Amino acid sequence: MNIKVGGIHYEVFEKEIIENDPNEYGVCVYADNHIEIKSGLSNERKRQTLIHELLHAVFFEAGYEDHDEKMVDQLSSVLNQVLKENDLAKYFD
Repeated sequence: MNIKVGGIHYEVFEKEIIENDPNEYGVCVYADNHIEIKSGLSNERKRQTLIHELLHAVFFEAGYEDHDEKMVDQLSSVLNQVLKENDLAKYFD
C-alpha cells in the first residue's frame, strides 16, 4: 500500500520484527519514505499503529522533526476513533 503525505509517497508494509525490537508495533522511516507495521497484530491494532506512524509522517512533512511521542499517541487514538466511527468519505464524494 502507498499513502501520499505532503506530496511524498510512503510505502506501507508489514514486518515480523520492527527495528530488532519484538515489542515495537511500527516505525516511520523518513529517509526511505516507508512505514513498517508489525505483522501478526489484530486489524484494529494495525490500524491504530498505521495512524500513529502516519501522524509522524505528517509532522515530518510539515517541517516538525521533533515529535512528542505522548502527543502522537494521544492524537492517533482520537483520530483512529473519529475515522472508524464516522463515514467521512461520504462528505467528499
